[in-house]
Amino acid sequence: MSAVLMQALASDGCHLNSGCGFPAPGSEIFVFPPVFSIGSFDVTKPMLLAVIGVSAILIFFYQAFSRPKLVPRGAQNLGEVGYLFVRDGIAREAMGKKGDQYVPFLVTLFFLVWTFNFLSIVPFAQFPVTSRIAFPVVLALVVWVVYMWVGFRRHGFVGYLRVLCWPSGVPWWVMPILVPIEFFSNIFVRPFTLAIRLFANMFAGHLLIAMFSVATWYLLTPSIGALFAGISFALAIVMTAFELLIQALQAYIFTALTANYLAGALEEAH
Repeated sequence: MSAVLMQALASDGCHLNSGCGFPAPGSEIFVFPPVFSIGSFDVTKPMLLAVIGVSAILIFFYQAFSRPKLVPRGAQNLGEVGYLFVRDGIAREAMGKKGDQYVPFLVTLFFLVWTFNFLSIVPFAQFPVTSRIAFPVVLALVVWVVYMWVGFRRHGFVGYLRVLCWPSGVPWWVMPILVPIEFFSNIFVRPFTLAIRLFANMFAGHLLIAMFSVATWYLLTPSIGALFAGISFALAIVMTAFELLIQALQAYIFTALTANYLAGALEEAH
């Protein structure tokens, strides 16, 4: 929920029966003024939260593995659980043991996306970094560069284009139609859908929570509106709990799809 929006509602006294319509939150809750500037470069809240998120991940894993013990405890135990989850549940599921070399990359992606999402329910942060399209786009481009580089390194330029565009077991007369579709899908659609899926889910989730939060304040009047305000507040709590699940699920899906793309880059040529 946007604190600025709630302050504006409170100052305007905008409630049911006060003469103003319901101030439904929109795209304005995703736009922030600069927090500070470095020369001509403006630093906004999403940028600052991204830096905080990355710093939190670095500090956590440093604490977990700077002095590893034979019997893990505390941060090391949590870190190992996270690492093994990504290795066994994502990397090896998609690539087998040959995917172990890519586990650090996948672990980084998983915790980065999860932390960026989780910031939406952290007090004073209350904003998912990935609901700003630039962040999912950058992550998707990094994934695209990695799996394309892995594929070209393994198969060569022509060989990997064949892997991407020439499915095996398909009649030759279908190829003039299928090859352009496969080329466009594997090279352009993959990173696009990877970014949009993450962005759209976090954008919609944050907007829903903001809407029910604003509706709680708007309906809170000494009348029947108080009942609806209570229902709206309960829905905001339910949506926040549901958002916790979606945050982790989107991190898993993003990482799992990346592992599948890497598996495709590593598979034998047709």
